[in-house]
Amino acid sequence: MRNLMRRKKPGRLKRAVRKALLWGLTMVVMASALPMVLIRFVDPPTSMFIELNKRAHNTNIKHDWRDMEEVSLYFPVAVIASEDQQFPHHFGFDLAQIMLVLEDQEQGLSRGASTISQQTVKNLFLWPDRSLLRKGVEAWLTVWLELIVPKRRILEIYINYAQFGTSVFGVGAASEYYFGIPASQLSPRQSALIAASLPTPSRSNPADPSEYLLERAAYIEDQMPRVGGRRIVREL
Repeated sequence: MRNLMRRKKPGRLKRAVRKALLWGLTMVVMASALPMVLIRFVDPPTSMFIELNKRAHNTNIKHDWRDMEEVSLYFPVAVIASEDQQFPHHFGFDLAQIMLVLEDQEQGLSRGASTISQQTVKNLFLWPDRSLLRKGVEAWLTVWLELIVPKRRILEIYINYAQFGTSVFGVGAASEYYFGIPASQLSPRQSALIAASLPTPSRSNPADPSEYLLERAAYIEDQMPRVGGRRIVREL
């Protein structure tokens, strides 16, 4: 009888562990997928980066959501040309760029390879550091974003929550703040200037661009037809 009880206890323990692991995995999947289901259909009311600015007592935040239909198609094209030219084709990660980054790191150089999808996840849900933990969570959530949210919707969310100035978030606020016009009226040049500020938004002013910003905007404007122009956005 004692030997029988000894055999049963390990069996029950294994089943309990398996059940706990399965339950834990189910909760992680639900916690990862549910936010993506929500943002597919509902415009996010805020982002983590905006909330962190508020927590730092920034009372000058400018943000105004604009549906894609209210934005000049030049602007999302400029963002794709600037930030992620493979965005229409990849599944959340640009493997070619990642390989280039690894090669540069071996030579002591530093550059980024985050896609628009990864940056959308970071802006909405995460915190601004470069730790392995943050990058791991970002990669995990990016997979779920790409599985659940269409590319056009990802791009719409990104252009509404990307930071284009010290306190300027989204294309709606940026177009009004820098050029005094609605986002629907942005020209190719204005779109390229705002998109050019993305790597260093707190040090860039599209309305009074530095030499570097002008050069970067010129490059972006040159790339816009090369990535497909406005057609690429219509086809997403």
